[in-house]
Amino acid sequence: MKNSKTLVIFGETILPGESRTINVEIARLHTTTKLNIPIIVRRSKIDGPVVLFSAGIHGDEINGVEIVRQIISKKINRPSRGTIICIPVINMYGFVNKSREFPDGRDLNRVFPGRKKGSLASRFAFHITTQILPILDYAVDFHAGGASRFNAPQIRITENNPELKILADVFNAPFTLFSKNIAGSFRNTSEKANVKMLLFEGGKSIDINNIVANEGVKGAKRLLAHLNMLNSNQIVEPFEAPTIYIKNSVWLRAKCSGLLHDFNLVGKYVQKGTILATITDPFGKFERKVKAPHDGFIINANHSPIVYEGDAIYHMSNTNPDYDEE
Repeated sequence: MKNSKTLVIFGETILPGESRTINVEIARLHTTTKLNIPIIVRRSKIDGPVVLFSAGIHGDEINGVEIVRQIISKKINRPSRGTIICIPVINMYGFVNKSREFPDGRDLNRVFPGRKKGSLASRFAFHITTQILPILDYAVDFHAGGASRFNAPQIRITENNPELKILADVFNAPFTLFSKNIAGSFRNTSEKANVKMLLFEGGKSIDINNIVANEGVKGAKRLLAHLNMLNSNQIVEPFEAPTIYIKNSVWLRAKCSGLLHDFNLVGKYVQKGTILATITDPFGKFERKVKAPHDGFIINANHSPIVYEGDAIYHMSNTNPDYDEE
Protein backbone atom coordinates (compact mmCIF):
# COMPACT_ATOMS: atom_id res chain seq x y z
CA MET A 1 0.00 0.00 0.00
CA LYS A 2 1.14 3.53 -0.81
CA ASN A 3 -0.51 5.29 2.15
CA SER A 4 2.78 6.47 3.69
CA LYS A 5 2.93 8.87 6.64
CA THR A 6 2.88 11.88 4.33
CA LEU A 7 1.40 12.43 0.90
CA VAL A 8 2.67 15.17 -1.37
CA ILE A 9 0.32 16.19 -4.19
CA PHE A 10 1.19 19.13 -6.43
CA GLY A 11 3.62 20.38 -3.79
CA GLU A 12 1.15 20.21 -0.89
CA THR A 13 1.76 17.85 2.02
CA ILE A 14 -1.19 16.04 3.60
CA LEU A 15 -0.60 14.15 6.82
CA PRO A 16 -2.65 11.18 8.11
CA GLY A 17 -5.95 12.40 9.56
CA GLU A 18 -5.91 15.58 7.49
CA SER A 19 -8.36 16.73 4.82
CA ARG A 20 -7.42 19.12 2.07
CA THR A 21 -8.79 20.53 -1.17
CA ILE A 22 -5.96 21.26 -3.56
CA ASN A 23 -6.79 23.73 -6.32
CA VAL A 24 -4.55 22.88 -9.24
CA GLU A 25 -3.90 25.45 -11.94
CA ILE A 26 -2.25 23.87 -14.98
CA ALA A 27 -2.93 26.72 -17.40
CA ARG A 28 -5.21 29.72 -17.82
CA LEU A 29 -7.90 30.52 -20.33
CA HIS A 30 -7.04 32.77 -23.26
CA THR A 31 -8.67 35.57 -21.25
CA THR A 32 -6.00 35.02 -18.54
CA THR A 33 -8.79 33.77 -16.24
CA LYS A 34 -7.66 31.12 -13.76
CA LEU A 35 -9.35 27.74 -14.12
CA ASN A 36 -8.62 25.58 -11.08
CA ILE A 37 -9.19 21.82 -10.85
CA PRO A 38 -10.14 20.93 -7.24
CA ILE A 39 -8.66 17.71 -5.85
CA ILE A 40 -10.40 16.67 -2.63
CA VAL A 41 -8.21 14.56 -0.34
CA ARG A 42 -9.38 12.89 2.88
CA ARG A 43 -7.02 10.80 4.99
CA SER A 44 -7.59 8.53 7.95
CA LYS A 45 -5.10 8.36 10.78
CA ILE A 46 -5.03 4.60 10.18
CA ASP A 47 -2.78 3.30 7.44
CA GLY A 48 -4.46 1.80 4.38
CA PRO A 49 -4.81 1.94 0.58
CA VAL A 50 -5.05 5.09 -1.52
CA VAL A 51 -8.15 5.17 -3.73
CA LEU A 52 -9.08 7.65 -6.45
CA PHE A 53 -12.61 8.42 -7.67
CA SER A 54 -12.42 10.57 -10.79
CA ALA A 55 -14.77 11.84 -13.49
CA GLY A 56 -15.08 14.42 -16.22
CA ILE A 57 -12.04 13.34 -18.20
CA HIS A 58 -14.42 14.12 -21.06
CA GLY A 59 -15.95 17.45 -20.14
CA ASP A 60 -19.44 16.67 -21.43
CA GLU A 61 -19.86 13.43 -19.43
CA ILE A 62 -21.80 14.95 -16.56
CA ASN A 63 -23.19 11.74 -15.08
CA GLY A 64 -19.77 10.70 -13.78
CA VAL A 65 -19.31 14.14 -12.22
CA GLU A 66 -22.62 13.66 -10.40
CA ILE A 67 -21.49 10.28 -9.02
CA VAL A 68 -18.26 11.69 -7.57
CA ARG A 69 -20.20 14.71 -6.27
CA GLN A 70 -22.51 12.37 -4.36
CA ILE A 71 -19.56 10.40 -3.00
CA ILE A 72 -18.32 13.67 -1.49
CA SER A 73 -21.66 15.18 -0.40
CA LYS A 74 -22.79 11.91 1.26
CA LYS A 75 -19.46 11.75 3.09
CA ILE A 76 -18.61 8.40 1.53
CA ASN A 77 -15.13 9.78 0.90
CA ARG A 78 -14.31 9.82 4.63
CA PRO A 79 -12.23 6.64 4.99
CA SER A 80 -12.03 4.49 8.09
CA ARG A 81 -8.45 3.79 7.00
CA GLY A 82 -6.23 4.87 4.15
CA THR A 83 -6.84 7.79 1.80
CA ILE A 84 -9.61 8.71 -0.62
CA ILE A 85 -8.93 11.22 -3.38
CA CYS A 86 -11.82 12.66 -5.39
CA ILE A 87 -11.46 14.61 -8.63
CA PRO A 88 -15.04 15.30 -9.79
CA VAL A 89 -13.93 17.15 -12.94
CA ILE A 90 -10.57 16.31 -14.49
CA ASN A 91 -11.19 18.20 -17.76
CA MET A 92 -12.44 21.48 -16.33
CA TYR A 93 -11.85 23.17 -19.68
CA GLY A 94 -14.26 20.85 -21.47
CA PHE A 95 -16.71 20.97 -18.55
CA VAL A 96 -16.99 24.75 -18.76
CA ASN A 97 -17.71 24.53 -22.50
CA LYS A 98 -19.82 21.34 -22.24
CA SER A 99 -17.34 19.80 -24.66
CA ARG A 100 -15.64 16.41 -24.78
CA GLU A 101 -12.25 17.82 -25.76
CA PHE A 102 -9.66 20.16 -24.36
CA PRO A 103 -9.49 23.70 -25.83
CA ASP A 104 -6.69 22.51 -28.13
CA GLY A 105 -9.16 20.08 -29.73
CA ARG A 106 -7.50 16.98 -28.26
CA ASP A 107 -9.15 14.13 -26.42
CA LEU A 108 -7.49 14.04 -22.99
CA ASN A 109 -8.16 10.30 -22.78
CA ARG A 110 -5.94 9.66 -25.80
CA VAL A 111 -2.80 11.55 -24.80
CA PHE A 112 -1.71 9.81 -21.58
CA PRO A 113 0.89 9.59 -20.13
CA GLY A 114 1.42 13.03 -21.65
CA ARG A 115 4.49 15.19 -22.07
CA LYS A 116 5.78 18.03 -19.92
CA LYS A 117 6.23 20.31 -22.93
CA GLY A 118 3.53 18.89 -25.17
CA SER A 119 0.09 20.22 -26.09
CA LEU A 120 -2.20 21.63 -23.39
CA ALA A 121 -4.01 18.29 -23.03
CA SER A 122 -0.71 16.40 -23.05
CA ARG A 123 0.73 18.64 -20.34
CA PHE A 124 -2.30 18.09 -18.16
CA ALA A 125 -2.10 14.31 -18.66
CA PHE A 126 1.57 14.50 -17.71
CA HIS A 127 0.75 16.17 -14.38
CA ILE A 128 -1.93 13.60 -13.56
CA THR A 129 0.48 10.79 -14.47
CA THR A 130 3.38 12.13 -12.42
CA GLN A 131 1.54 13.67 -9.45
CA ILE A 132 -1.49 11.42 -8.87
CA LEU A 133 -0.84 7.92 -10.26
CA PRO A 134 2.34 7.19 -8.24
CA ILE A 135 0.46 7.48 -4.93
CA LEU A 136 -2.56 5.33 -5.90
CA ASP A 137 -3.40 1.70 -5.22
CA TYR A 138 -6.92 1.66 -6.70
CA ALA A 139 -9.05 3.93 -8.91
CA VAL A 140 -12.51 4.15 -10.41
CA ASP A 141 -12.84 6.48 -13.40
CA PHE A 142 -16.46 7.38 -14.21
CA HIS A 143 -17.58 7.96 -17.81
CA ALA A 144 -20.77 8.25 -19.88
CA GLY A 145 -21.66 7.36 -23.45
CA GLY A 146 -20.45 9.77 -26.12
CA ALA A 147 -22.81 11.98 -28.09
CA SER A 148 -26.40 10.75 -27.62
CA ARG A 149 -25.50 7.12 -26.94
CA PHE A 150 -26.82 5.94 -23.58
CA ASN A 151 -24.77 3.28 -21.79
CA ALA A 152 -26.39 0.87 -19.37
CA PRO A 153 -24.36 1.05 -16.12
CA GLN A 154 -21.28 -1.10 -16.66
CA ILE A 155 -17.73 -1.71 -15.53
CA ARG A 156 -15.02 -2.29 -18.13
CA ILE A 157 -11.91 -4.31 -17.39
CA THR A 158 -9.27 -6.13 -19.38
CA GLU A 159 -9.67 -9.88 -19.76
CA ASN A 160 -7.47 -12.35 -17.86
CA ASN A 161 -6.86 -9.98 -14.96
CA PRO A 162 -7.95 -11.84 -11.79
CA GLU A 163 -7.46 -8.84 -9.47
CA LEU A 164 -9.68 -6.57 -11.56
CA LYS A 165 -12.31 -9.30 -11.90
CA ILE A 166 -12.55 -9.56 -8.12
CA LEU A 167 -13.01 -5.79 -7.90
CA ALA A 168 -15.63 -5.88 -10.67
CA ASP A 169 -17.50 -8.60 -8.79
CA VAL A 170 -17.41 -6.42 -5.68
CA PHE A 171 -18.51 -3.23 -7.48
CA ASN A 172 -21.35 -5.24 -9.03
CA ALA A 173 -22.56 -2.92 -11.77
CA PRO A 174 -25.42 -4.46 -13.78
CA PHE A 175 -22.90 -5.37 -16.51
CA THR A 176 -19.16 -5.95 -16.73
CA LEU A 177 -17.56 -5.83 -20.17
CA PHE A 178 -14.19 -7.25 -21.08
CA SER A 179 -12.51 -4.60 -23.22
CA LYS A 180 -8.95 -3.94 -24.28
CA ASN A 181 -7.08 -0.91 -23.04
CA ILE A 182 -6.86 1.91 -25.57
CA ALA A 183 -3.46 3.42 -26.28
CA GLY A 184 -3.16 6.85 -24.71
CA SER A 185 -6.01 6.28 -22.25
CA PHE A 186 -5.95 6.99 -18.53
CA ARG A 187 -6.84 3.34 -17.87
CA ASN A 188 -3.95 2.05 -19.99
CA THR A 189 -1.45 4.31 -18.24
CA SER A 190 -2.86 3.34 -14.84
CA GLU A 191 -2.35 -0.33 -15.57
CA LYS A 192 1.27 0.30 -16.54
CA ALA A 193 1.68 2.15 -13.23
CA ASN A 194 0.29 -0.92 -11.41
CA VAL A 195 -2.84 0.96 -10.30
CA LYS A 196 -5.88 -1.31 -10.25
CA MET A 197 -8.50 0.76 -12.12
CA LEU A 198 -12.13 0.07 -12.87
CA LEU A 199 -13.68 2.10 -15.68
CA PHE A 200 -17.39 2.83 -15.13
CA GLU A 201 -19.65 3.72 -18.05
CA GLY A 202 -23.23 4.85 -17.61
CA GLY A 203 -25.70 7.30 -19.12
CA LYS A 204 -24.98 9.74 -21.94
CA SER A 205 -23.32 13.10 -22.51
CA ILE A 206 -24.84 16.34 -21.20
CA ASP A 207 -27.26 14.40 -19.03
CA ILE A 208 -27.75 13.25 -15.44
CA ASN A 209 -29.56 9.96 -14.92
CA ASN A 210 -30.41 9.20 -11.30
CA ILE A 211 -30.58 5.42 -11.81
CA VAL A 212 -27.09 5.38 -13.34
CA ALA A 213 -25.72 7.69 -10.65
CA ASN A 214 -27.17 5.46 -7.93
CA GLU A 215 -25.47 2.39 -9.43
CA GLY A 216 -22.14 4.24 -9.43
CA VAL A 217 -22.47 5.38 -5.83
CA LYS A 218 -23.53 1.94 -4.58
CA GLY A 219 -20.61 0.34 -6.40
CA ALA A 220 -18.14 2.79 -4.88
CA LYS A 221 -19.42 1.97 -1.40
CA ARG A 222 -19.11 -1.78 -2.04
CA LEU A 223 -15.55 -1.31 -3.24
CA LEU A 224 -14.58 0.70 -0.16
CA ALA A 225 -16.23 -1.88 2.10
CA HIS A 226 -14.23 -4.61 0.37
CA LEU A 227 -11.04 -2.66 1.10
CA ASN A 228 -12.12 -2.14 4.74
CA MET A 229 -12.15 1.61 4.12
CA LEU A 230 -15.86 2.42 4.32
CA ASN A 231 -16.84 4.61 7.26
CA SER A 232 -19.01 2.81 9.82
CA ASN A 233 -21.74 5.44 9.31
CA GLN A 234 -22.28 4.19 5.75
CA ILE A 235 -24.59 1.32 4.82
CA VAL A 236 -23.79 -1.04 1.96
CA GLU A 237 -26.87 -2.02 0.01
CA PRO A 238 -26.99 -5.75 -0.85
CA PHE A 239 -27.29 -6.57 -4.54
CA GLU A 240 -30.06 -8.72 -5.95
CA ALA A 241 -27.97 -10.50 -8.59
CA PRO A 242 -24.29 -10.69 -9.56
CA THR A 243 -22.94 -8.57 -12.40
CA ILE A 244 -23.49 -9.98 -15.90
CA TYR A 245 -20.21 -10.50 -17.73
CA ILE A 246 -20.11 -9.76 -21.45
CA LYS A 247 -17.14 -10.99 -23.44
CA ASN A 248 -18.39 -10.40 -26.99
CA SER A 249 -20.58 -7.59 -28.24
CA VAL A 250 -21.55 -5.97 -31.54
CA TRP A 251 -22.81 -2.64 -32.80
CA LEU A 252 -26.04 -2.60 -34.77
CA ARG A 253 -26.06 0.12 -37.43
CA ALA A 254 -28.89 2.01 -39.07
CA LYS A 255 -29.78 0.61 -42.49
CA CYS A 256 -31.37 3.89 -43.55
CA SER A 257 -31.43 7.55 -42.59
CA GLY A 258 -34.34 9.13 -40.79
CA LEU A 259 -35.99 9.76 -37.44
CA LEU A 260 -35.12 7.18 -34.78
CA HIS A 261 -37.91 6.10 -32.41
CA ASP A 262 -36.22 4.12 -29.62
CA PHE A 263 -38.34 1.62 -27.64
CA ASN A 264 -36.33 2.09 -24.42
CA LEU A 265 -34.92 -1.42 -24.07
CA VAL A 266 -31.42 -0.45 -22.95
CA GLY A 267 -30.25 -2.73 -20.15
CA LYS A 268 -32.83 -5.39 -21.05
CA TYR A 269 -32.41 -8.91 -22.41
CA VAL A 270 -34.15 -9.31 -25.77
CA GLN A 271 -34.76 -12.23 -28.08
CA LYS A 272 -33.99 -12.44 -31.77
CA GLY A 273 -36.58 -10.52 -33.75
CA THR A 274 -37.54 -8.15 -30.93
CA ILE A 275 -38.32 -4.69 -32.34
CA LEU A 276 -35.84 -2.28 -30.76
CA ALA A 277 -36.90 0.86 -32.62
CA THR A 278 -38.37 2.20 -35.82
CA ILE A 279 -36.79 4.58 -38.31
CA THR A 280 -39.14 6.85 -40.23
CA ASP A 281 -38.82 9.68 -42.72
CA PRO A 282 -40.15 13.13 -41.70
CA PHE A 283 -42.92 13.05 -44.33
CA GLY A 284 -44.84 9.90 -43.42
CA LYS A 285 -43.74 7.85 -46.42
CA PHE A 286 -41.99 4.93 -44.70
CA GLU A 287 -41.50 3.25 -41.33
CA ARG A 288 -38.78 0.61 -40.95
CA LYS A 289 -38.35 -1.66 -37.94
CA VAL A 290 -35.01 -2.22 -36.23
CA LYS A 291 -34.97 -5.82 -35.01
CA ALA A 292 -32.57 -7.67 -32.73
CA PRO A 293 -30.49 -10.01 -34.95
CA HIS A 294 -29.96 -12.46 -32.07
CA ASP A 295 -30.68 -12.96 -28.37
CA GLY A 296 -28.73 -10.71 -26.01
CA PHE A 297 -28.56 -7.70 -23.73
CA ILE A 298 -28.88 -4.14 -25.02
CA ILE A 299 -25.99 -2.36 -23.32
CA ASN A 300 -26.08 0.90 -25.28
CA ALA A 301 -28.80 2.74 -27.20
CA ASN A 302 -28.54 5.78 -29.46
CA HIS A 303 -30.96 8.41 -28.17
CA SER A 304 -30.42 10.78 -31.06
CA PRO A 305 -33.75 11.59 -32.76
CA ILE A 306 -32.02 11.75 -36.15
CA VAL A 307 -29.73 9.07 -37.56
CA TYR A 308 -27.95 8.48 -40.83
CA GLU A 309 -27.41 5.22 -42.64
CA GLY A 310 -24.47 3.46 -41.02
CA ASP A 311 -24.79 5.20 -37.65
CA ALA A 312 -24.27 2.96 -34.61
CA ILE A 313 -27.67 2.73 -32.91
CA TYR A 314 -27.39 -0.22 -30.49
CA HIS A 315 -24.57 -2.02 -28.69
CA MET A 316 -25.61 -5.58 -27.96
CA SER A 317 -24.07 -8.59 -26.24
CA ASN A 318 -23.35 -11.53 -28.52
CA THR A 319 -22.68 -15.15 -27.66
CA ASN A 320 -21.71 -15.91 -31.26
CA PRO A 321 -18.23 -14.43 -31.88
CA ASP A 322 -18.53 -15.16 -35.62
CA TYR A 323 -21.41 -12.69 -35.93
CA ASP A 324 -20.43 -9.08 -36.43
CA GLU A 325 -22.78 -6.26 -37.38
CA GLU A 326 -19.90 -3.78 -37.65
